[in-house]
Amino acid sequence: MSSLALAVLLLLVLVTLLLAGGVGYVAHRHPALAAPLAAAGTAVALVVACVGTIGAR
Repeated sequence: MSSLALAVLLLLVLVTLLLAGGVGYVAHRHPALAAPLAAAGTAVALVVACVGTIGAR
């Protein structure tokens, strides 16, 4: 694996964690929206699905 691919993978992991944390925080501050862990898990699953679709090409 090249260093560029590793850098992109690291960036993708960091962005996914940031997205999950942001969604979890918003859901925690506004409990009527959804349970925080379910919302964060859904955000991570969405990112993984998008990356999987792009990677399958």
